[in-house]
Amino acid sequence: MSDKKPDKRIRERLELKLPVRVHCRETPDFEWVEITRLINVTPFGAGFALKHPCETGRLLHMTIPMPRQLRVFDHVEEQYKVWALVRYVLPLPAKGEKGPMFNVGVAFVGKRPPKSYEEDPSKRYDIASSSTETMAAEDPDQLLGAFPSPDHREYTRHNMAVDILLETLDENSVVAQAENTVTENISMRGAMLFTSLDISKGRFVRLTSQQYNLTLFAAVRSCVKGADGVGRIHLEFIDREWPL
Repeated sequence: MSDKKPDKRIRERLELKLPVRVHCRETPDFEWVEITRLINVTPFGAGFALKHPCETGRLLHMTIPMPRQLRVFDHVEEQYKVWALVRYVLPLPAKGEKGPMFNVGVAFVGKRPPKSYEEDPSKRYDIASSSTETMAAEDPDQLLGAFPSPDHREYTRHNMAVDILLETLDENSVVAQAENTVTENISMRGAMLFTSLDISKGRFVRLTSQQYNLTLFAAVRSCVKGADGVGRIHLEFIDREWPL
């Protein structure tokens, strides 16, 4: 049976509160699964809330009991299993004991991930095709290109020590490791922190500063050890800028 393309009239986002299973591999050795509900959906993307942090450009694997008329492939399967590219992540106000939540928007990119994803699941991508409405039916290696590198020159990096509570979260969003540390340098978009924790490139971490009365999340871009033998991690903030 050949796959049918969805009706081109079905382009507006539909408010279908369908359950969805979201699977994310932050690194080759760490992954999490979260069950949530869609806020809206089209054949080409969806919006939903997550308690786990994520970032623009990451790939997620989603399992949805999608109506057949909204599918691009697997019309006879009970569940629609589709790879999705994160297009935006916005912080939502905390609600009671649920903790921070994130409003996430994704574009569906097909039945399989790019080959490079298997080598590095923390790799970020951007849409290379000029037409987002055909993305779910295309070869992901042709559809997805490299995520654009940010121009850090426009953000001044300050060599200053800011007291930080650094935390990693487990697959249930519970604190797994915690350490009080300081920054070696910091800008509005990222920081270099001293740390003795074993944290891999690609992980998401939570940062809390009493001095700035601020909590935000960051992605680990690199892990290095200085000439002094002290470990450092280079972080990029993912949900907001640091108020310098």
